[in-house]
Amino acid sequence: MSEHQSIAGELFPSEYSRGTDRRTGTTIHQLTAAPCINHPPYFLTSALTTDERHLLFTSYRTGAPQLYEIALLDGPIRQLTDVAGLHPYSAVLAGAGEEVLYTRRDEAGGGLIEALRRADLSRRTVCRLPGAQLGECSLSADGKRVVTAMKRRERHGIAIAATSGTGDPVLVEFPRLVIHPQFHPADSDWIELAADPAPRMYRVRRDGSGLQCLHEHGNDEFVVHETFLGSSGDVVFTVWPHALRRLSWTSGDISTIAELNAWHISPNGAGTRIVCDTNHPDRGLLTIDVATGATRVICHPGSSNGGSQWATSRYALAEDFARAAHTAQEGTSAPRALSWMESPTDTVYGPQWSHPHPSFSPSERYVSYTSDASGNPQVYLAEL
Repeated sequence: MSEHQSIAGELFPSEYSRGTDRRTGTTIHQLTAAPCINHPPYFLTSALTTDERHLLFTSYRTGAPQLYEIALLDGPIRQLTDVAGLHPYSAVLAGAGEEVLYTRRDEAGGGLIEALRRADLSRRTVCRLPGAQLGECSLSADGKRVVTAMKRRERHGIAIAATSGTGDPVLVEFPRLVIHPQFHPADSDWIELAADPAPRMYRVRRDGSGLQCLHEHGNDEFVVHETFLGSSGDVVFTVWPHALRRLSWTSGDISTIAELNAWHISPNGAGTRIVCDTNHPDRGLLTIDVATGATRVICHPGSSNGGSQWATSRYALAEDFARAAHTAQEGTSAPRALSWMESPTDTVYGPQWSHPHPSFSPSERYVSYTSDASGNPQVYLAEL
């Protein structure tokens, strides 16, 4: 796609079309069609506002990632940001959706958490960390704090900041790569985080105390995509590609929900069902009943599901990334990314926009997902 001048507030005409999954009969709403990368935020957060009148997404239609919103279903597309260095998967809607928080690199190469007011597109700085790269945002249940992964001067960890922008952030260092920190859905004092490689799952208090490994395991137990099981407060995770499991937040006991190749998993608010995509083999998007393990196929996105490591059952090692770096086309002089989440040429775990990454809408009427079946990643809603 030829580059278009980037202007916050610009309106684009609707790209909407409606179809039906030929195998399940599910109604599919295609929301974007621009010949470039388009995808919702990371699947651990809903892409839709609480009233489900707008959907937030990232698009490269101006040549670089920017945030946009769609007036559902067939309304116009509005550009929200015109900023440099946006982390394409970092955005999260705050409250009922009045603000969007995201991370980006500033002009000096440091990390910023910014908040954008959707009503007038005004922006404010929540946190600035010179010399740092920042990941996705997760909000506390009370909305008062935001956490993100951090890499700073070759040291890893998380940064916790007040969403008001006041006070100094709390920085918690960790000896290995940290990704996907998430606040507990009911207790704003606790954060779950992922480390790479094994062991994967940890928790820590927001003041930096109480760091604890939740599950000791080796590199051959491929634990991925952990998240909170809705309001239950337990953690649900995949042991790829064998099983979907649940870890009790209070006792640490682990149980199996279902034995299947659930890939990216996203629970509903009540923690009673989970939506997931699948790979090796691709069985489509599924809903899983947490109590019984029963599954139902929603639709078949037909995504390319990139990443060589998903054909294995272990974490990638240094030699796997070295092999990928040798074969991938670099095509950029940007600083080394915090993780593969920002790396468009990654062939080990991505590219991420080739994965469906399904997520429930707040009412569970829809599941949002990405598919590059048309040749470019586009944003879809499957109607439940």
